[in-house]
Amino acid sequence: MPLIRISMRRGRPASEPAAIVDGVYRALRETFEVPEDDLFAVIHQHDPDEFIFNANYFGFARSSGLVIIQITVSASRGVTQKKALFAKIAENLRRDPGLKPDDIFINLIETTRENWSFGAGVAQYA
Repeated sequence: MPLIRISMRRGRPASEPAAIVDGVYRALRETFEVPEDDLFAVIHQHDPDEFIFNANYFGFARSSGLVIIQITVSASRGVTQKKALFAKIAENLRRDPGLKPDDIFINLIETTRENWSFGAGVAQYA
């Protein structure tokens, strides 16, 4: 039940957003055992003055090609799975669409299962 939010600067090739979603989703399927068809993703594209970041924080060399990936999931995975997810996303996105490793920023948000409604105003997991 992950919710994927991807933010990037506007003006990228049209094929990139779909490739990024695919790479994140495949990593979630492999490392977090997300079921097939459990895909909900939102892509936000921003003008440069709306997408602000420190290019060198933590010693990285980020470019205007930075992609911020925020994934909301149920709090049910350990540190090992989270590290595997981050590594797999980076591997997938280096391969396609060819992102630089320093331009892949990932934030995982965990919530309890009763905080989800997949439709009709019903808390399906509560």
